[in-house]
Amino acid sequence: MFGSGVSAILSLIPDTFTFAWIVAVLFATAWLLDSRGLAAGRALAAGTWAVFGLFWLSTVPYFAFEHQSYVESILALVGFPASVYAGYLLYSGRASLFTLTRAIAIMLFIYLPFETIPAFTVAGVTVPEPRRVLIEIVASQTGALIDLLGYAPEAVTSSEGYDAAYSWTLEDGHTVVIHIVLACTGLGSMAIFGGLVAAVQAPLSRKLRALAVSLPLIYVLNILRTTFISVVAGNQYMHWYPDLVLTMFGATDPYRVSFLISDRIMSQLLAVVALVGITFLVVRQMPELVVVLEDVLYLLTGEEHDLTESLDLPREPTNR
Repeated sequence: MFGSGVSAILSLIPDTFTFAWIVAVLFATAWLLDSRGLAAGRALAAGTWAVFGLFWLSTVPYFAFEHQSYVESILALVGFPASVYAGYLLYSGRASLFTLTRAIAIMLFIYLPFETIPAFTVAGVTVPEPRRVLIEIVASQTGALIDLLGYAPEAVTSSEGYDAAYSWTLEDGHTVVIHIVLACTGLGSMAIFGGLVAAVQAPLSRKLRALAVSLPLIYVLNILRTTFISVVAGNQYMHWYPDLVLTMFGATDPYRVSFLISDRIMSQLLAVVALVGITFLVVRQMPELVVVLEDVLYLLTGEEHDLTESLDLPREPTNR
């Protein structure tokens, strides 16, 4: 009976992207209501934070079993209680969390069109889906850097039907194909900083400086990442402790070991470090952002932090 009840609840959860659009619209609606001074805005925002927690919880099986990512699985698990707690704090009077609420709404509106808008035709002209354009640009630039390094894999069609994959032939004749997908474009990280910068109240000049620091740096680091993974996995340079790695990820193909180490372990951990470093650079340009970081730290630690003093930032007016 218990199992059937859980299955019934899970059957009510929409698919991932529909769920994300629902969260985005609800957060944006709460933002609008609050901006007009309506108390319903706070209640809606708090409830949507709980829904956002369910969204993260629903993604755990994908990250754990299909995507085989320890880092993203852990972040998704943490996202559930953190989101519910944020809703509780917001409803209880921590008004500064409305800034993070606005930021997440904007992040989702930046990211989701690339995941969900299909190709369409206008006046006889076919417009490709946004994801295809971005993926193929990143794949092309990754291929150019691979060529500069002296390698020559064959450009092939990806599993999505895009010009976004490279085929490497090993000495034993085995072929390894590395696909560039939307997660390889850095869009998620750029959406995070775009949403944060847009949501915080600050002079336009500082917002532009913050974007000028973050977005190009994320894009360049991402091209280096996709090139690193392609070269390492394509040449099996990190075929280390294959039995252990395959057991860790529940995989069976020994030719995936280099990919799992270079991408799922090294690149994802380094990406977290890079995001922390970029955040520090952005906050130096736009100190108003510190209020969001203090809220995030409070959610994670339950303690108040004065990052303005800790990071020796200029005491500019913030959006508190």
